Amino acid sequence: MPEIKIVPLGAGQDVGRSCIIVSLGGKNIMLDCGMHMGFNDERRFPYFGYITGGMSTLTEHIDCVIISHFHLDHCGALPYMSEMVGFEGPIYMTHPTKAICPILLEDYRKITVDRKGETDFFTSQMIKDCMKKVVAVNLHQTIHVDDELEIKAYYAGHVLGAAMFYMKVGSDSVLYTGDYNMTPDRHLGAAWVDKCRPSLLITESTYATTIRDSKRCRERDFLKKVHERIEDGGKVLIPVFALGRAQELCILLESYWDRMNLKVPIYFSTGLTNKATEYYKLFITWTNQKIKNTFVERNMFDFKHIKGFNRAYIENPGPMVVFATPGMLHGGLSLEIFKKWCTNEKNMIIMPGYCVAGTVGNKILSGMRKIELKPGQVVEIKMQVQYMSFSAHADAKGIMQLIRMCEPENVMLVHGEAVKMEFLASKINKELHLPCFKPANGETVTITTNPPITVDASMKLLSKHRQVAGTTPNPKRIKTIHGTVLIKGNSMQLMDQEEAMEELDIPKHELRFTSTVQVPNIHHTVATAELMQHLKKSLKSHNVSSTTDGSILIDSVLLRVQSSDDEEQKSVNVLVSWSLHDEDLGTNIMDLLKVGLPVRTS
Repeated sequence: MPEIKIVPLGAGQDVGRSCIIVSLGGKNIMLDCGMHMGFNDERRFPYFGYITGGMSTLTEHIDCVIISHFHLDHCGALPYMSEMVGFEGPIYMTHPTKAICPILLEDYRKITVDRKGETDFFTSQMIKDCMKKVVAVNLHQTIHVDDELEIKAYYAGHVLGAAMFYMKVGSDSVLYTGDYNMTPDRHLGAAWVDKCRPSLLITESTYATTIRDSKRCRERDFLKKVHERIEDGGKVLIPVFALGRAQELCILLESYWDRMNLKVPIYFSTGLTNKATEYYKLFITWTNQKIKNTFVERNMFDFKHIKGFNRAYIENPGPMVVFATPGMLHGGLSLEIFKKWCTNEKNMIIMPGYCVAGTVGNKILSGMRKIELKPGQVVEIKMQVQYMSFSAHADAKGIMQLIRMCEPENVMLVHGEAVKMEFLASKINKELHLPCFKPANGETVTITTNPPITVDASMKLLSKHRQVAGTTPNPKRIKTIHGTVLIKGNSMQLMDQEEAMEELDIPKHELRFTSTVQVPNIHHTVATAELMQHLKKSLKSHNVSSTTDGSILIDSVLLRVQSSDDEEQKSVNVLVSWSLHDEDLGTNIMDLLKVGLPVRTS
């Protein structure tokens, strides 16, 4: 039997370092190639030696690489994988991802090499060489990687350019979601996929146990908390990644500042933000309908209240709101500002999304009030800490919605925590009756698939079936068709018996079936005449006639009303005889007789 093999090199019962190897119909596909924000040693990248055994390059083992979106936990190891480990094959991603990915990779390289002084790391040239191997794809475009493997991208929401990827080899298929959001927001639409019925759905499960409250309530609470802090003279730090939630919250604060006529400054880390806004303008078709409709009159990404941030502003007195990267406080400007502001109880930090274990963001959200940032450097946290989920990941309800939408045969959970995965897996088993897997990193799962058997039906058989059924068939209803299966080589055809005998050049043997059915609400003295009239109305496409001995003949089906001595009897027994050739018609007539004749109204 055909089988699909899956092994996560990252994101197996963990969030971060997404990298899943799928073996499908003899093809090996790498799904995402990310880094882990919780580690600064060799654990930050997937262990590619698992594939190569340290003896060769990845080109010999991997047919293609697919990147779902530009977040570093999904693409951060890409130059390392392609240029340092070695991969010469195609790398597929959407156009916005291809445009934004090298900017974030260069920013990551600068922080790691230029600021932290690491040496064994990819270079700017390696990023450029890596991006030369990228093949950009459009949504719903079927790409033939080779003669057997085809892929197609679907809109995932989440961030600009994020896509779910459908892969197919022969009759086996896999849908990989990457990160996605089933709820539209202020700048992006909701994820969508057609009823592709994959053999396996591999879905993220970051918020596997969460069902979010009303988005409007969360926005109101967010604005209220920010307003209270700045009115009290405090500073508000909002750690974000350059693209995604940053634009969502900027749109929210921009409209609130306009409405309330507030003069307190709002700042955003410069550099990446300016480029981010330009990309939103360039790829406006990836945003939601409202932004597309108003774009010509007013670009919602041209903010009048939000200005670029200068490091000198950190020490400025008075209230301010600052969006700073990165989003999990694992380095960069956001961590630098946090160190300066965390000792003042008037200040506040709002964490708007998920924080990976090991990051400073995760530590403060878990309630730690003293944190060692460097050996010997401990800071005491007096500022207010708030977690307000504006994350663009699907919650438990959204994940279940996607499963129902695409109707997979099997489900696999990745990009989540083990305990939360366990809860969601049992929910999927119980409510949707689907096998659900949740492998750890390095654990191989083998799924045996049941390939569909394709049988062609002859036009003669289908026409005959429609004549017997009488009415126009309902395409959504399952129907049983009787015929003869003829197998020639690798093809199978269901055909009418006469066609099959002619094809095989074999003589016909007559076989008849006889059965008695009791017809209610009819007297035997008028039974034949009334039955004749009823059958003529019900079977208009067939020749209904009477024989010399008083029987009824419909094609080869013979009906004879059995006489009765009981004058009071209000039902009759009808003998029905049909040949194997007219089995469908005979069965149909039997069903009609069992129901009885329509009751006459006087």
